[in-house]
Amino acid sequence: MEIVYRALVMFLFLWLITRAVGRTTLGELSTFELLLYVTMGDLIQQAVTQQDYSVTSGILAISVFALLTIALGWIQRRYRRSRPIVHGVPYVVVENGEPVPETMRMERLSLDDLIAAARPEGFERFADIKMAVLETNGQISFFARGNNGSNGAGGAPPAGG
Repeated sequence: MEIVYRALVMFLFLWLITRAVGRTTLGELSTFELLLYVTMGDLIQQAVTQQDYSVTSGILAISVFALLTIALGWIQRRYRRSRPIVHGVPYVVVENGEPVPETMRMERLSLDDLIAAARPEGFERFADIKMAVLETNGQISFFARGNNGSNGAGGAPPAGG
């Protein structure tokens, strides 16, 4: 029965933490934040299954992770210069129909991966792409030639030809 109480306490605590961290943070997880939440899950498991023998230490560990996540978000909003360090920077990977090899090498992005990401957006060749940007969340935004930049990731394929 103690596991039920521990689980209930940790569930309520996690619910409070996710409300405090905010919806935008949870809606757009970076790789680091995803790893943070997976680690927090392990800490919860230890507190619930009594491997730690203390719900309090589980709550403290998770609180530190949540507070650091909130602090990084605040720093990024408060100090614009910290945003590239905390959040990352988008990189142009295709410019005027030509892949940018230096950027692709730096980001470990292959030509096959790039064209595979372009196909669902309606691009068959690099020549059809005015610009492609590797966003900070790992998605690639594509902009068609002669389309006034209105075709981004998730947009409809370019019309006509």
